Amino acid sequence: MVEPLLAGASISISDFKKNPSAAIAAADGFPVAILNHNKPSAYLVPAAAWAEMVERLEDADLAALVRARADEVPVPVRLDDL
Repeated sequence: MVEPLLAGASISISDFKKNPSAAIAAADGFPVAILNHNKPSAYLVPAAAWAEMVERLEDADLAALVRARADEVPVPVRLDDL
């Protein structure tokens, strides 16, 4: 069975274990697929890319919340009442 490779680069788990820092540096900020018997077993995602993905997911959650609340009737509030 063919499995999709969801990264632009890959490395065998044996080579990765020999020098993880080199794999991270060679990735140049992009994810790397870690292969075990030529099948992806994990993905190495650099910290900056991970932070960007988490931020985008949070933005998507907030956008969904805004859309869900868009039809709600606003409640008038005065700052002095708070």
